[in-house]
Amino acid sequence: MGTSKGTNTGGVGGEGWSVAPEPYTDPDSVVLRRAYYAELAGRYYHRTMTEAEIDEALIADFPDDDLVLPTGEFVVGRLAGAALACGGFRLLDPETAELTRVYVDPRTRGTGGGGAVLAALEGVARSLGARRVILDTRSDLVEARSLYAKHGYDEIPAYNDSEYAQHWFGKRL
Repeated sequence: MGTSKGTNTGGVGGEGWSVAPEPYTDPDSVVLRRAYYAELAGRYYHRTMTEAEIDEALIADFPDDDLVLPTGEFVVGRLAGAALACGGFRLLDPETAELTRVYVDPRTRGTGGGGAVLAALEGVARSLGARRVILDTRSDLVEARSLYAKHGYDEIPAYNDSEYAQHWFGKRL
């Protein structure tokens, strides 16, 4: 069962933003997922990632095939019709959703896109029975940590042993 297009949060979280579920394989979703990984890995390795490295990572290291109903969801945020933000979650158990792939194009950070994506993901997770949302992130992703704190996420004890995680956050829905 895949995701469907068309649900709109009505711009929740930011003036002019709309967020809707879209398959992670749609062209706009792929562009955003590639940008997410390019920034994430580029910061980590302190260099620009090659297209081949991004391809390999998205297929082998960071597959998104569980970001579809009923195991999760992927959403795209649009500002003035342009796909500029995204995010997903996967259900770890019937009551716990893990956020992943939350990304806002750097040119539009601070305009409410991140909050709109979080609100949409939390709403879908809640509708699937999740009672809490968790996530991990790195210390160098200061914008992400700020976004989560601003939207009610608190630091929690580590729930995984990911070599890329240095901070863990959670929020009750």
